Amino acid sequence: MNSAVFPNFGAVGGAGELRELIGALLMVTLIAAVLMLIVCAVAWSLASSNGQYQSASRARIGVWVSIGTAAVAGVGVAWLNFLLDLGSSI
Repeated sequence: MNSAVFPNFGAVGGAGELRELIGALLMVTLIAAVLMLIVCAVAWSLASSNGQYQSASRARIGVWVSIGTAAVAGVGVAWLNFLLDLGSSI
């Protein structure tokens, strides 16, 4: 009796839809992060030029948080694509 066990590749459907959905959500996250980067950079420059150092410090933290968010969202897209490609090649 020759019975081989293989994974059922057709059992998990919707990888294309998942890729599109997560890609769209991460794109919205990237857009929001870049917009917040612009807003915080402008607030940082205005607060620094007017001598409001506490506001400048908070705006600087906002700049760094928005840069980190954009980086994590960008890496998330690459990681998702890698995992979906790896899953389809197994």
